[in-house]
Amino acid sequence: MAEIRLDHDMWLLVADGEKALFLRNEGDADHPNLQVVQEIHDENPPTREQGTDTPGRYSDPQGAHKSGFEETDWHRLEKERFADDLAEWLYKLAHRDRFQKIVLVAPPPVLGTLRKGLHKEVSARVAGEIPKTLTNHSVTGIEEVLAGG
Repeated sequence: MAEIRLDHDMWLLVADGEKALFLRNEGDADHPNLQVVQEIHDENPPTREQGTDTPGRYSDPQGAHKSGFEETDWHRLEKERFADDLAEWLYKLAHRDRFQKIVLVAPPPVLGTLRKGLHKEVSARVAGEIPKTLTNHSVTGIEEVLAGG
């Protein structure tokens, strides 16, 4: 992982497809003291609980066989929608000048979706990206992981 300095007042977004923590470093780069600014949870039950229909079927051109469409992964789609919502949230925060620099911490698929949805005003403020899942860590645990401990 590339070394990222968490300067005073730098923000972090620690997210996955269902939870997001907005953190601010109230310490300095040598002694980070992350404080929770906001926590967001998204209800995202498994696909089996979101979709009740069976996948559709279609006939091949010769009409001899029938094949099924792949079932829609509603859980994955909701994770992507949540990442898009986070990108919009970041834009609103940046537009109100709530942060100058931010580090994005998320699993690679979420980070990719989030990156695609970022407004250029937010992208200019991204100080770094860390492709990790840290949402299940305590704030102290996140500080330790980021410090390399």
